[in-house]
Amino acid sequence: MRSFSTKELRAASAPQPSPAGQAPATRAKLLEALAAEPAKPPYSPIVLAGFVRAVEFVIIVATAVLVHRFYVAPSVGYSASYFIIAVAVAVLSLVVFQGLQTYHPTAFRQPIRQVFRIAGGWSFVFLIVFAAIFFLKLDGAVSRVWTAFWFLLGLVTLAVSRAILSRVTLSLVRAGRLDKRTVVVGGGEFGRELLRDLAAAKNSEIKMLGVFDDRGDDRAPETVEGFPKLGNVDDLVEFARHTRIDLVIFALPITAEQRILEMLRKLWVLPIDIRLAAHANRLRFRPRSYSYVGQVPVLDILDKPIADWDVVIKLAFDKIVGTLALIALSPVLLATAIAVKLDSPGPVLFRQKRYGFNNELIEVFKFRSMYVDQTDANAAKLVTKDDRRVTRVGRFIRKTSLDELPQLFNVVFKGDLSLVGPRPHAVYAKAADRQYDEVVDGYFARHRVKPGITGWAQINGWRGETDTPEKIQQRVEHDLYYIENWSILLDLYILALTPYSLIKTKNAY
Repeated sequence: MRSFSTKELRAASAPQPSPAGQAPATRAKLLEALAAEPAKPPYSPIVLAGFVRAVEFVIIVATAVLVHRFYVAPSVGYSASYFIIAVAVAVLSLVVFQGLQTYHPTAFRQPIRQVFRIAGGWSFVFLIVFAAIFFLKLDGAVSRVWTAFWFLLGLVTLAVSRAILSRVTLSLVRAGRLDKRTVVVGGGEFGRELLRDLAAAKNSEIKMLGVFDDRGDDRAPETVEGFPKLGNVDDLVEFARHTRIDLVIFALPITAEQRILEMLRKLWVLPIDIRLAAHANRLRFRPRSYSYVGQVPVLDILDKPIADWDVVIKLAFDKIVGTLALIALSPVLLATAIAVKLDSPGPVLFRQKRYGFNNELIEVFKFRSMYVDQTDANAAKLVTKDDRRVTRVGRFIRKTSLDELPQLFNVVFKGDLSLVGPRPHAVYAKAADRQYDEVVDGYFARHRVKPGITGWAQINGWRGETDTPEKIQQRVEHDLYYIENWSILLDLYILALTPYSLIKTKNAY
C-alpha cells in the first residue's frame, strides 16, 4: 500500500456525488449525542512513558546519593566514583525495564505484575553490578554495604512509585485522557473482523465510537458488531469538527486504492491519524512496514502533524519565548496602547473571532486600528490602501504589524495561538468576493495545527491584502509546506526573519 501525497489528495478534491440515502433521524441524534460528550485533550502515551523513565532515573540516582550521604560520606567523604556508578546503573536499569516492557500505559495499570518485573529487572542489574565489582576487583573502591542498602532502598522506592503511578494512570483512563477515540470506515466483512479483533484485545486504549460507511443505507447495516453506523465520510468530517477523534481506521481491501483516495481527499484536512487495517489482506509486507493498534497490524497512511514530544517541545517554546517576548516588548506595547488611545476615542484592544486549530473559533487580541463605529469584527470587507476606516495610528501599526503584538497574550495565557504557524483568518474573510475555502482546495488542512502570530507564508511575502485567489492560494501552499516540514529549528528561522519581512512587505494596509 503506497502512501498518498498532499498533491494527490488535493488533486482528487473535485466535487463528488454523495452516497445514496441519508442518515435517519435516530442516527443524527446519536451523532449529536456523541459530539456533545465531553472529550478533553488526550495525554500522549509516548510522553507519559518518557516522563516515567525520567522519574525512575531520578529515583535510582537519588537513592544512591542518599545512601552515600548517610553511610559513605561521614567516614570516607565524597567520591566521584559512586556518582558515576549511580548514573551508569540508572541507565542500565532503564534499558532492562524497557526490555521487560514496563513502559506502556497498559503496564502502568497492572501494578502487581509490573512490581515483580521491576524487581526482577532491578535484581538482574545488581547481579551485573556485583559481578563487575568481583571481576574488576573493586572491593576496596566501592562499599558493598552501600551497594546492598542502595539495592533495597531503590527496590522499595521503585515499587512505591509504581503503585502511585498505577492510581494516577487509572484516574487518567477513567477521565478518558489516555483513550484513543477511534472510528472505523467500512462496514463490510473487513469492518466486522476488525471490530472483533479490537474488542478481543485486553486493556486496549481504543475507545470505539462507531462506524462510518461511504455506501448507501441500502448496502450498509445499521450496526456492525454492536457498534452503530454513524453516517458516511462527509458526516465523519463534520463529526470530527465537533468532538475529539484521534484515530480513523480504514477497514477496506488493500486493492481499493481509488475508493480509499476518494475518502482521504475529504479526511486529510483533519488533525488525526489515519490507518489502513492489514489484518485481513492477503498481500503481506515486511514486518517493519506495519504498526499496530492493539494486536491488529495496520499501515500508516497519514499522521497527525506535530504529535507526542513535538507537542511538548512546541508548547514549551511558545510559553518560554512568548513570555520573554512579552517582557521585552512591554515598552512597545505600552507606547502603542497610549498612541491608539490618544488618536481616537474607544477601547485600545480589538477582539476578533477567527478560525483556530481544527476549525474551532477562537478570539484573538489586536490593537484597534479602525474608528470604533467602523470596526469590522467579521472581516467581511478587506482593508485596502488608503482605507478611510483606518485611523492615522492604525495605518502605522498595521503596516508594521504592531497591531498583532497583543496576540502574545493569546500565546502565553490563553494557549490558542502559537508564536509560529498558519495565520488565523477571520470568519468571513474573502478573496475576490469568495470565501477562502471556496477558492483553495483543501483550505482547511491548514487548521491541522495551532495557528500562529507569524508563519512561513508571512516571511515569504504573503501577508497583508488577499484581494485575488492567487494570493490566498500562495498563503495556503506555504502554510501546508510549514505543517509538513515543521521543526523547532524552522520555527526559530521564521522568528528570526519576521522583523526583516515586516520591513520589506508592501501589501499590508
